[in-house]
Formats: sequence, structure tokens, C-alpha cells
Amino acid sequence: MSWKIVHDHADPSGGLDLAAARRQRLGALVDARRAVRLEDLSAALGVSQATVRRDLNALAAAGRLRRVHGGAVAVDQRLDEPHFDVKASAAAEEKARIATRAVELLAPDDTVYLDSGSTVLGLARLLHGWTRLTVVTNSLPVATELVGRGPRLIVVGGEVRATSRAIVGPLTRPLLESLHVDRAVMGTFALALEDGMTTTDPAEAYTKQLVMERAREVILLADHTKIGTRSFVTAGRLEAVHILVTDAAIDERTERSLERRGIRVITA
Repeated sequence: MSWKIVHDHADPSGGLDLAAARRQRLGALVDARRAVRLEDLSAALGVSQATVRRDLNALAAAGRLRRVHGGAVAVDQRLDEPHFDVKASAAAEEKARIATRAVELLAPDDTVYLDSGSTVLGLARLLHGWTRLTVVTNSLPVATELVGRGPRLIVVGGEVRATSRAIVGPLTRPLLESLHVDRAVMGTFALALEDGMTTTDPAEAYTKQLVMERAREVILLADHTKIGTRSFVTAGRLEAVHILVTDAAIDERTERSLERRGIRVITA
């Protein structure tokens, strides 16, 4: 899709209309991508980053989106969730750094649960050749990534949720209740100090909570765009999380609040 270049110094008779149209387009981009970098918006709209920054601030003041360091995230409370492939493309650089940092927390002989989510999938790609590792997962992409590539692989049975490509719900309970894992590496749709981990689907939330009860240590992977947001149903209390691996754009006050709650925050 191509965007018409619109400049702030437009004709006074039509400048306000042009700025409003540009902000409407900007808001639509944030809604579609859920999380967008300042430089990506600048390139898409063909205007300077300073112009985008002013537009984002105006839209944030109107409650249209939420400003984060280096960009913006959508704030609407719709229950729809982007497909896995769409989520995988958002904040891709941050997710890759988070995965690289998180793999350092694993030991070669661990039994590890790998949750669904694109950041966790990034970590799975770093486990090729880990032949002493046992991986339990409910993620079809993770299972596909690791089958025959080193780790012993155990796949949870149950209902497949198409949006997240995860196996979820009460049918996952018989296997998960029989297991104890050293570490559960979890993803989340949203994370807030008040609500903990939240997601759009009760069945997925059910399985996430069950897993965290079976883990000696819970490692949560979440880029900064998910922090400070909330969704439909609670998927895990903050008290259940031992380590949060995120990117360096996390708000400092939020980081301190998490650490006061006993969560070790690692920035990648």
C-alpha cells in the first residue's frame, strides 16, 4: 500500500484537513499492526519523525492510542487477536534480542515448557542441537521447529486454537498435571501491574495457568509494547512470574514496580 505524502506546512486553507487525514491514517496503521515503531510510521506516511511524534502525542491525548518509547501501541479493548503470523512480524527485532537473552537462562539438562507465542518460537529456534534438553510444548510452530533437531520433544494434547496455533483447554490437563518442569518459558498477549498476564481466550488462559503451577521457575518473555496493556481474561498472576525478559524500552517506573514485587527484570 502506498501513502500520499502530507506535510505540516500545507496550504492554510486545507492544512487542518490534511493533518486530520494524516492522523486518521496513522491511527489506522497502529490499529492494524497493534504496535508500530516511530521510524516505520514516518516511512509509511512519508513525513518526518518529528511530525509523526506530534501526531502520536495528539492521538494519545485523545485516547486513540498509547505512546510508548519509540512508537505507539493500540489501546482499544476489542477481543479480536491478530493471527500468529501477524503477531510474529510486530517488534521483530526486540523479540529476537529477548529470545537470545532468554536462552542463556536455560541449562543443557533442563526440562523446559515452551509456551505458544512468537517470542517463545524465536527462543526455540536457538535450541537446535540441544540433545540433552527435554521440551514440553503446546505450540504447533515450536513443535515443528524442534522435531528431529536435538531436544527430546513432548507435545501437549488437546484442542488446537487456530489464531495462536496453540493446543489449549481442559484436554491439556491430564498430561500437564502429571509433569514437573524446571522452567516454563511463557508468552503473553498483554501484561499489566494490576491484572498480571491477560489474553483473549479463556481456554488458552486455562492452559497457561496450569503450566505455571507445574514449573519450578517461570520465565516470561514480553516486549515493551505488551506491558501496560490488558485483555479479556487473566492468564497468570504476577506473583507466579520469577523472571521477565523484555527489551530496553520498558518504562523505568514499571520496571521498578515489577522488581519490588520480586520479579527479576532482564532487558535485552
